[in-house]
Amino acid sequence: MTTLTITPDDQPGEVLLYTSDFDLIQRELAAIGIPMERWRADAKLAPDADQATVLAAYAASVAALNAKYGFQSVDVVAMHPAHEQAATARGKFLAEHTHDDFEIRFFVDGAGVFYIRKHGKVYQTLCTAGDLIELPANTTHWFDMGPKPLFKAIRFFTKADGWVGKFTGDEIAKSFPEYTGAGA
Repeated sequence: MTTLTITPDDQPGEVLLYTSDFDLIQRELAAIGIPMERWRADAKLAPDADQATVLAAYAASVAALNAKYGFQSVDVVAMHPAHEQAATARGKFLAEHTHDDFEIRFFVDGAGVFYIRKHGKVYQTLCTAGDLIELPANTTHWFDMGPKPLFKAIRFFTKADGWVGKFTGDEIAKSFPEYTGAGA
């Protein structure tokens, strides 16, 4: 279930808002310039569906988004608890960072958490199957897939080098609870 938890950025234990109401999540994120929506597949997908099958199942939605932004590439990334790169992949974006390009991710299945820092607050957004989230360029955030990651996601890139993280050096992420993960 998709959730949003909003806290002051200097008091991670003080919850200002917690909700699983998707309409409210959309409104709260839209207020800080983060679009979020839900997609449905055009076909039922097997858990082991490959990249071509996944992209075919969401072809109309992917094409509409591509027409809007003109992506250079679209791919599918899958992570599971036994993946040999799970720990490395998780650690890659656990620290607060930004990107010169916007980051768009659609969760085909599984889950992950984006921690978005804006206006003195952190918007902890648990994305689950069916969620599309768009983080504009230079959005201060970090991402946690959990210690035993379990998700499949479509990623969209407008630059050939993808999302290159520019780390802020702020240790804020260490003061927030880590995501325990869907595969835990």
